[in-house]
Amino acid sequence: MRVWRVMGVLGVTAGLLLSGLSGTASAAPAPADDARCAPNASTPLRQFRASWVASVVNIDWPSKTGLSAAQQQAELIGWLDDAVRQRHNAVILQVRPTADAFWPSKVEPWSQYLTGTQGGNPGYDPLAFAVAEAHKRNLELHAWFNPYRLSMGTDINALVPTHPARQHPDWVVTYGGKLYYNPGIPAARKLVEDAIMDAVSNYDIDGVHFDDYFYPYPVAGQVFDDAATYAQYGAGFPTLADWRRNNIDLLIQELGDRIKAAKPWVKFGISPFAVWRNKATDQEGSDTTAGVQTYDDLAADTRKWVREEWIDYIVPQVYWAGGFAPADYNKIVPWWADQVRGTDVHLYIGEATYKVGTSTQSPDWADPAELSDHLAFDSTIPEVKGNIYFSAKDVRADRLGATSLLNSTWYTRPALIPAMPSLDSRPPLPVHAVRATRTTDGVQLTWRRTSSDTTSYAVYRRELTGGDHCPDNDARNLIATVRSTESYLDTTATPGKAYLYAVTALDRLSNQSVPIPAVSLR
Repeated sequence: MRVWRVMGVLGVTAGLLLSGLSGTASAAPAPADDARCAPNASTPLRQFRASWVASVVNIDWPSKTGLSAAQQQAELIGWLDDAVRQRHNAVILQVRPTADAFWPSKVEPWSQYLTGTQGGNPGYDPLAFAVAEAHKRNLELHAWFNPYRLSMGTDINALVPTHPARQHPDWVVTYGGKLYYNPGIPAARKLVEDAIMDAVSNYDIDGVHFDDYFYPYPVAGQVFDDAATYAQYGAGFPTLADWRRNNIDLLIQELGDRIKAAKPWVKFGISPFAVWRNKATDQEGSDTTAGVQTYDDLAADTRKWVREEWIDYIVPQVYWAGGFAPADYNKIVPWWADQVRGTDVHLYIGEATYKVGTSTQSPDWADPAELSDHLAFDSTIPEVKGNIYFSAKDVRADRLGATSLLNSTWYTRPALIPAMPSLDSRPPLPVHAVRATRTTDGVQLTWRRTSSDTTSYAVYRRELTGGDHCPDNDARNLIATVRSTESYLDTTATPGKAYLYAVTALDRLSNQSVPIPAVSLR
């Protein structure tokens, strides 16, 4: 017999599999006293894993301006393939670095970082290409937008004549050698939201992502000149700082509402500088002595956004080593865990891959194990649901072998994206007609989709005679996730060995169906 479908012959084994994956009662539970069934922290079933792919000043992609469309596409495919090799499940791609666009926007011009000239058509739609290629690899694509930065220079006339900032120069503030939209002008805030919503409405992105730039970082000896705007719009706010924070609050709240009104499944996430306030400033702040505090210096009340649940996930940029006295990774991460506890907001941690082997800030960055140690620490904190690495070129560089060590220690198995029950908790219907067929190349699995909300599938495998009766509460048996296909070839199956496979359906928010098993016999 070479092709099997499960009927009633598997009894307890199939029942356990169903129990572990679906979270519902089944024929028989796993032995409660079997230590082998405890979830392994190094192979979590769900974990957000991604790198930031930055486009501003061509940090990551495109690597330089003026590349042909084919060259740009080949480079982006390289970054996506890197993500697959590292068993990441998402990519954070910067598509609006300076009030411009990596898509044919109805609001703003083409980005200069594509062709070298603002407004220059690259000859294809980079965002559409990115979404299609990411989804082909079953990667989420989170589109990364910088809200208020207009230009990395100070010459407004260098912007194309049709740029909204040229049409409304009164919206523009020069500060620190750059141009910014003034966040206190309601019309400017609406334009920022409209630009982002143009991408949300017209592309199948999985998330809207902000980094740490709101009001700009302080520059010594310079003043962000919005006193007149405060006089015009600041009634009811006793201080300039209170008014500025409210301006950013409005952006976050309004944009979040607009995203969910258009597409309830699109996630809204923010990656702020990791220190909300130092403890010396506010007893509720973190035990840090950081030189910047987002609440005070960037007008970003990041803790409030979590408490109000205006966002779906937060990624504090904890870009310091464990034990670094002014800002200790091992103190900041638990502080953020406390902030998200009891909310629907997911916590992922931003990791400073760029510091490995280059930073002299603390000697720990010369240790190849520093990033791996971060994940070991995070694995002890249930609220931490993943990590994002800055930036893609530094992940690829693998200085000191730190990326390879991290991947071989913590990313040995695939992982599902953490589900967000607050957005949707209903799993898709299970697949049907699952078959496992021995071929000369391995085991060919096929199945059929049942419900239209299915976007991807997870494939699990265990040895049929291996005595593994544990529920799949981690990823030790997860061998692959696939998208838009109803088959999978397991080329790692050992000839002559019998396996029990299971296939689950997942929707776009990673809700998982009950598994449908099939047996492969030699």
